[in-house]
Amino acid sequence: MTKSTERLKTPFPNKYNELQDVNQKFIKIGQLIKLSVITQFFPPDYAPTGQLIEELVTHLDKQGVDIEVFTGQPGYAFEKNNAPAVEFSGGVKIKRSRTTQVWSKRIRGKAINGVLFTLRSALYLVLAARDRNTVLLTTAPPFLPVLGYLAHVLFGLSYICVLYDLYPDIAVALDVVPKQHLLTKLWQAVNRRVLRKASGIIVLSPAMEKQVIANYPEVADKISVIHSWANTQKIVPIAKQDNWFAHRHALVNKFTVLYSGNMGRCHDIQTMLEAAKYLQNEPIQFVCIGGGAKREGLVKQVKKIGLKNFLFLPYQQRQDLPYSLTACDLSLVSVDAGMESLVAPSKLYPALATGRPVAVICPKHSYLKQLIADGNCGQTFENGDSYELAEYIRKLSQDSILAQNAGNAAREYAESYFTAEVISKQYYDVLLQAVL
Repeated sequence: MTKSTERLKTPFPNKYNELQDVNQKFIKIGQLIKLSVITQFFPPDYAPTGQLIEELVTHLDKQGVDIEVFTGQPGYAFEKNNAPAVEFSGGVKIKRSRTTQVWSKRIRGKAINGVLFTLRSALYLVLAARDRNTVLLTTAPPFLPVLGYLAHVLFGLSYICVLYDLYPDIAVALDVVPKQHLLTKLWQAVNRRVLRKASGIIVLSPAMEKQVIANYPEVADKISVIHSWANTQKIVPIAKQDNWFAHRHALVNKFTVLYSGNMGRCHDIQTMLEAAKYLQNEPIQFVCIGGGAKREGLVKQVKKIGLKNFLFLPYQQRQDLPYSLTACDLSLVSVDAGMESLVAPSKLYPALATGRPVAVICPKHSYLKQLIADGNCGQTFENGDSYELAEYIRKLSQDSILAQNAGNAAREYAESYFTAEVISKQYYDVLLQAVL
């Protein structure tokens, strides 16, 4: 028994019993929710979406929710190509599809795997409909929420859509498909039907909420903005001189700017590159950890220009993230122009948890500007504003007090608003509305 509990129990026994009763009622209400979570990615995959889902279901389980996860075999794991078909984590049951992962690192292979996983998920839902009453579906793969609609029509299940990315909007923005194309219009029509029947719609930012309402105004009252989060218990501030990762890669005595995560089509990499040019003759190191569609292009540009202030590393194992993420003096997050209402950078929240300042590259009217300003934890820069970004990096490298203050504010911001404990309660509320 903790000291805080003892203090409650001794002077106020009735109050203590009341609190216990509230907790029990809370768990009993949670047991009304028999939830299926369908997501293609789940640990041991290192895909961030899967890791977030694992943390979410762990905390929902503690709130009394009966949870079953249906996922795929690892496609982005370091050492494990296969995981158990069925296993338990606490009270959470995890089932894995037998679908083979084909060419998981290639775009065509990813699409095939997404289709195969969706088909397996459909079969799973036919069986799960007997003892589940709610389904939580992500947009990984993008067409997965359609299964929620079908399960609702056929079996009466309620379903909640978590929109990590907005399709077909992203495909249009990236010129993959024209805006007036028949496929685009068909996709939008399917989305409208799916979202209308959903019991809840979760988006990751206010900008995404505005975009969904602009496309489908009739579902405005179903939308909840719930941010992503960080595991602030595992990711804690570590001084570089005490960090083995920083020592291993000779980062201790250099002011280090870290970009960790996907360097994809929706991320602004060019502004970072141009800022590095301005700083190439100073003791400032840029470290890029991860992969993505733009990674190889960046590596080629760095070599062509002859920059010596870049270090490229692969994705790190999950147990090493607390060290790789803190082996820096500044974390860098970016969203490409025109993309900020279509995606939300989940890498921001672990960056805040590290206790380091954050520099965010984003469009002029991005919600990220207000978010960083509210936290007083760094600075934002418009796409292409590489000179101002370079000046900020230089300023931080010369003013350790400024950097420390911003880093402390970042950590406090993450602990107050962006933890799994805080965010899971917001998901719980949405789930509860779906079953009551």
